[in-house]
Amino acid sequence: MKKTYSILPGFALALVIAFISKFIEDLLPVPLIGASVIALFIGMFINHYYQPSDYLKEGLKFTSKKILKFAIILLGASLSIGTVLHIGRMSLVIMVFTLLTCFGGGYIVGNLLGLNWKMSNLISAGTGICGGSAIAAIAPVIDAEDTDIAYSMSATFLFDMVMIVLFPIFGKWLGMSDIAYGLWAGTAVNDTSSVVAAGYAFSEAAGDFATMVKLTRTLSIIPVVIIFAIINIRLKQKENKNIHLEEEQTKSYVLTIFPWFILGFITLAIINSLGFIPLQISEFLKELSKFLMIAALGAIGLNTSFRQMKKSGHAPMVHGFIISLLVVIVAIAVEYAMGIV
Repeated sequence: MKKTYSILPGFALALVIAFISKFIEDLLPVPLIGASVIALFIGMFINHYYQPSDYLKEGLKFTSKKILKFAIILLGASLSIGTVLHIGRMSLVIMVFTLLTCFGGGYIVGNLLGLNWKMSNLISAGTGICGGSAIAAIAPVIDAEDTDIAYSMSATFLFDMVMIVLFPIFGKWLGMSDIAYGLWAGTAVNDTSSVVAAGYAFSEAAGDFATMVKLTRTLSIIPVVIIFAIINIRLKQKENKNIHLEEEQTKSYVLTIFPWFILGFITLAIINSLGFIPLQISEFLKELSKFLMIAALGAIGLNTSFRQMKKSGHAPMVHGFIISLLVVIVAIAVEYAMGIV
């Protein structure tokens, strides 16, 4: 009971930030910025002038770690593996190329810029999959620092804003069809709200198709998270290579660090794909997941200092710019190669 009371103040503050962020998002005439990004910046703004006291820290830590994982589990209830078949083969081909560009190019660029592998891959995941949701899903799997998460979110958000403005302009200049433009926006723009904004700025049909492509793209969270879970386990095992463990101790160690919440995420996605979750419940769980994720990002913001972010310099932003530009070019190049444009 004492543990619960120590969690409540920080958790309540994160929920308040989430409510405010949703309110601000709803006030915007067009979905230019998601509530998750708003919550992150509100938290960081508060931290800049008032660092959380010990009274709040326990609840903020609980929200940024445990609640975030719970939100990711619930997210699985809104995903359908059958969506991939509905959208078709052409979007999957482009997504394979953009994901390879993000993580392959991101690895090279990250090394050249001297970034730590966690921040580099979070930026790549945010760019290649679905912005803040992908960053939030992968961060706990690789034990990312709050500063890494905040910088990654900031980098992907910044270039999303640029894409919202430039994509419709370039799409019309290139004379793209609704399907071609929707496919391009759905595979190259990061966050869901930004895809919606960029898609419908071109046409209603393009917006509908871009949104469907984006939903398919979101499913790549599942294999990517599993891959990073395996990578993190391998790295942790290497860190402990000098410690001679018995076989049973090794098994126990792996079981301890394995991200079990991902199994819950995958299980709900499979159950939903089989049609066992009613649409109303699926929609409710999706909204609850998004709200809890907003609260978690608000807590992360409260634990993140602008001063700490400055220590990383401009390298993360340069990384985000290069990878975003590469994805935009690769996506439209593959469309041309397939004869879609």
